[in-house]
Amino acid sequence: MAEKIEQRRPTHRVYSVIRREGQDDFWLNLGLVFPHKDGSGFNIVLQAFPLDGKIVCREITDEEPQGDARGQEQPARSRSRTAR
Repeated sequence: MAEKIEQRRPTHRVYSVIRREGQDDFWLNLGLVFPHKDGSGFNIVLQAFPLDGKIVCREITDEEPQGDARGQEQPARSRSRTAR
């Protein structure tokens, strides 16, 4: 099954948003989201779990590298993009 997931391209990244007093929130990359072939669902591949139990999925854009699901840290994002 893992081989099938790797053949498909991810459409979203999974983040944990870490709130920081007096600073922009920090978005920690936890993994990737792969759509099912039939378009009716997703596989979410996490390399870590958020401490607060909440994850945020954001569509991958041309501005961001595709990368992989190794939980690499991402640059801080503006507060306006933070899901609450």
